[in-house]
Amino acid sequence: MKHCLLGILACLLLAGCAPAEPPAEAEDGRLQIVATVFPAYDFARSCASGLANVTLLLPPGMESHSYEPTPADILAVQSCDLFLCLGGESDAWVDTILSAVEPSGQVLRMMDCVELLEEVDHDGHDHEDHGPGEVVGMDEHVWTSPRNAAAITRAIGEQLAELDSAHAAAYRSGAEEYAQALELLDGEFQDFFASGDLPPLVFGDRFPLLYFAERYDLEYYAAFPGCATQTEPSAATVAFLTEKVQTEQIPTVWYLEFSNHLVADSIAEAAGAGTAMFHTCHNVTKAELDSGATYLSLMGENLERLRQNLAPQ
Repeated sequence: MKHCLLGILACLLLAGCAPAEPPAEAEDGRLQIVATVFPAYDFARSCASGLANVTLLLPPGMESHSYEPTPADILAVQSCDLFLCLGGESDAWVDTILSAVEPSGQVLRMMDCVELLEEVDHDGHDHEDHGPGEVVGMDEHVWTSPRNAAAITRAIGEQLAELDSAHAAAYRSGAEEYAQALELLDGEFQDFFASGDLPPLVFGDRFPLLYFAERYDLEYYAAFPGCATQTEPSAATVAFLTEKVQTEQIPTVWYLEFSNHLVADSIAEAAGAGTAMFHTCHNVTKAELDSGATYLSLMGENLERLRQNLAPQ
C-alpha cells in the first residue's frame, strides 16, 4: 500500500507545482473536520453540535488495515481545519501523507490524549501460563475504554474551541455532555464486572480490547493479539482455548464485528458453548451509520450482551 500511496502523492505534488493557494472555506463557513476512524468521527460530531462539518474517511464496513486513501481523501486531509487520526500502525499512511503535503489545519492524534499500554503477543495464551510474551509496541486501540473515550472527546472539544472561539462554549458543552454520558457508561461496566463471579472472556478472534480489559481488570484469552494479521490460529492455541472454555464452563466465545467468526464457532462447538459479538467500534456498517449508531449506543449494546451471556442465571 505504501508504494501505491507514494504514487498518488507524487501525482498530486506534480499537479500542484505552482504555489498552492489556501484552501477555500466551506460555503457554510463551518469548520471542516476529517476523521480517519469511526470513534474519532463520533466524538467530533458530538462536540460539534451541528456547528462543524465532520467527515469520516474510512468507508462503512471496511477494515482500517486495508484502507487506501484516494486522491480526494488526501486533499480533504490537506485542506481541513482539524484532522483526527489514531496515531498507530493501522493508519501509518497518515504520516506518509503529512510528510508529503502540508495540512492547512491542526492534527490531533487520539493516542496523544491518553496514557498508552504496551501490546504484548502471548500467542493466544495466558501470560501466566506461557511466559511474559513479547512486547510488539504500544497498543493503539485507545478508544475501547469508555473512560479513555471521554478524555479524547474533551480533547477534541478543546481543540475545536481554540479553532472557532466564537462557538467555544458550545463545543465545550457538547464535549462535556458526551464525556459525562461516557463516564456513566463506564460506571455501568464497572458495576457489572464487580457484580459477581464472572467467567473469563474468551475471544476466538483478535483482541484489540486491551484498554477495555485493563480498565475493568478482566481475565481474557484470545486466538490472536491486538490487530494481528493471521487468519488462522495455531492448533495449540485452539486446543488451549477449547480446554479453557470446557474446564471453566465458560458459556460464550466472543468474536468481533466484521469477523467471519469461524474460529469462535469452532471453539464454541467443540466446547459446547455459545457465541456472541463484541463491537470494538473501530468502524460501522452503512446500516449502522445510517441508523444513527454512536460509540455510546454500540458500547451500550456490548454491555447488554455481556449481561445476557456472562451474568449468573
